[in-house]
Amino acid sequence: MAALAVLWQKARDYMKTKEFRDYITSTHFWGPVANWGLPLAAFRDMKASPEIISGRMTTALIFYSMAFMRFAYRVQPRNLLLMACHGTNVMAQSIQASRYLMYHHGGGAAQAIAAATIDTANTNDDDAAAAVTTDTDTADTDFYIDVTACDA
Repeated sequence: MAALAVLWQKARDYMKTKEFRDYITSTHFWGPVANWGLPLAAFRDMKASPEIISGRMTTALIFYSMAFMRFAYRVQPRNLLLMACHGTNVMAQSIQASRYLMYHHGGGAAQAIAAATIDTANTNDDDAAAAVTTDTDTADTDFYIDVTACDA
């Protein structure tokens, strides 16, 4: 517990230095903070359907982040926060790219269409059954089906 208190005290002392204030007010800090929106958006989109993923944009973001990972490492002083941000984005976009490939080229889209077709057929059967009515205005008791409720 004492080690944690010492570590906390060192962190507080560092935050009071001019070096830390200069870092917080520099583009080496705020650039990566702004860039964290890219991987966060990709992680949020992982819960959405792969149907919305753009293959071209995902590929572009992977190469963009790879280039800026190199830049963040090569620039002096090294910007490790920017490198971590782009490394996370490469990982997130790669997962999105694999979801895109599995959906569009691995049969996922066909399975989704088949499932939607089955659901639609079940819904249409229910609608057709509900549309079967009797005509009480005429003497005969013929049944008719409302064809506007059915898909052709």
